[in-house]
Amino acid sequence: MKAFTKGMLAAGAALVMLSACTEPKKAEAELTLSGLNPELFVDSVAGTQLYTLKNAAGMEVCVTNFGGRVVSIMVPDRDGNLKDVVLGFDNVATFMDRENHPSDFGAAIGRYANRINQGRITVDGQEIQLPQNNFGHCLHGGPTGWQYQVYQVTQASDNAISLKIVSPDGDNNFPGEVTAVVTYTLTEDNTLDIRYEATTTAPTVINMTNHSYFNLNGDPTQPITNHELYVNADTYTPVDSTFMTTGEIAPVEGTPMDFRTAHAVGQDIKNFEFEQIKNGNGFDHNWCLNTKGDDTQVAASIYSPATGILMEVFTDEPGIQVYSGNFLDGSAVGKKGITYNQHAAICLETQKYPDTPNKSNLEGWPSASLNPGETYTSHCAYKFSVK
Repeated sequence: MKAFTKGMLAAGAALVMLSACTEPKKAEAELTLSGLNPELFVDSVAGTQLYTLKNAAGMEVCVTNFGGRVVSIMVPDRDGNLKDVVLGFDNVATFMDRENHPSDFGAAIGRYANRINQGRITVDGQEIQLPQNNFGHCLHGGPTGWQYQVYQVTQASDNAISLKIVSPDGDNNFPGEVTAVVTYTLTEDNTLDIRYEATTTAPTVINMTNHSYFNLNGDPTQPITNHELYVNADTYTPVDSTFMTTGEIAPVEGTPMDFRTAHAVGQDIKNFEFEQIKNGNGFDHNWCLNTKGDDTQVAASIYSPATGILMEVFTDEPGIQVYSGNFLDGSAVGKKGITYNQHAAICLETQKYPDTPNKSNLEGWPSASLNPGETYTSHCAYKFSVK
């Protein structure tokens, strides 16, 4: 057997070290401006990914096809510093874990956003029982609504993405096979433009919305009670103690529901002497918009005095749900390890009125019906600026 000298051993060690140094290193994933790691949104079995939209102004929007969710929105504040202004998680696994981390953060909601009374609808003369997943009502399409489904990416570019879902007949007991598409476009004037389309094979009901939780402070540890809210509405739809619309359309005049002049969300958020604030545990109501389908008029806006960020909402829908994060209770830990406490965000969900399928015969209530041969469309735009 050949003997190895110290010199030979040293040469061998050097060769091993040289070989290790020349092996290509695995490239680290490039993080988004909001600090998200795209690799943490890849689930090869479910087919999920993270998609990044950008514009020339430097704004960034990140979207995952799991639930069609907006995960982050980076916009400049009054000093030009980028702020992430929506809540969410930093990985797809937490979004998907609805048993331990139920959430609607950023989702494209369907088939029916908001609540349907006792989960009962009548379609084509037939009474249908839907799941009852919220105070005895069907909320956001049921426990496995579209926010927990994987959308198919049909088109993607630097500033836009189209997501498609095919909901089978009987999905959460809703009738008809529905094919729906949601398209997110980031425009050059810092607007996140959202358009929905849907068709059905049988008479059904539909009401899609985006459920982003906004905090324009850019810091969810600071509540949105300082945000100044404007709602272009003379009336709203009161709710009972189970958050269900009563069928009444009531004036905002002389009540804490009057946001026709912008003022702080926190001004009356704990005014439980007013029954509607008590019933909603804060603001969790639908306003009947004065815009009447004109999506060139401002339907609502929120403004953070802390950052100077203003967000205006435009829609062709008749209503908007304002939800002030009343049920955020510290159990959800989101991006950057931040705990989401009560009022950490506000939602502005453009929509048909809650429980419209059971109240469309009432004066002033819209229809949410969709029949074969028809195309459902809906438009919402969130425009960001500073003042």
